[in-house]
Amino acid sequence: MDYLIIIALSYLVGSIPNGLIVGKMLKGVDIRQFGSKNIGATNMYRVLGPWPAFWVLVTDIAKGVAGVYIGKVLLGTPPAALVGGIAAIAGHNWSLFLGFKGGRGVATALGVIAVLMPKVTAIVFIVWAVIVALTRYVSLGSIVAAALAPILIWQFGERLEYLYFGIVAAAFVIIRHRPNIERLLKGNELKIKAGSAAPPEKKDNDQP
Repeated sequence: MDYLIIIALSYLVGSIPNGLIVGKMLKGVDIRQFGSKNIGATNMYRVLGPWPAFWVLVTDIAKGVAGVYIGKVLLGTPPAALVGGIAAIAGHNWSLFLGFKGGRGVATALGVIAVLMPKVTAIVFIVWAVIVALTRYVSLGSIVAAALAPILIWQFGERLEYLYFGIVAAAFVIIRHRPNIERLLKGNELKIKAGSAAPPEKKDNDQP
């Protein structure tokens, strides 16, 4: 029963559509209508710029952190914390409030491993940041970072269940990025640029 409560609460937290909320609150924009139509920080950066994207990134990471702590508080064991984190990721990717659609789960997964495996998180984030800075491809950075995570988890001798999580999460992230991989191979993947997919300015209805 405790695990069911952890899963339900963490899934609900993960389901909160931060990208949609931030876009509506700050700019009155439904982020799902522009750019890649994804609710994550990358599309927010392309559509509305760095400040809204920052808030989406932070709050999406926080969902993963919250899921882990729900498991820690309610049951207090590493497996419970991991289950809470996984449920939060599932909520982000298949949001109850978006008709079971959502993002790719990268930021929320980062929040999970940030609590459970801070050393792994630090290295993964640095690798991601360097790749994005050099290539301007967020998708490439995310794919490489995801593939690196289970290797580092094994290298640092983390708990076996964490290694299994890292393998499954990496595979899931890579699969979710399959369209991006195809575009990268064809050379037509979009580089990150603030406002590159900005919505057209709303017309003033009072103007003739």
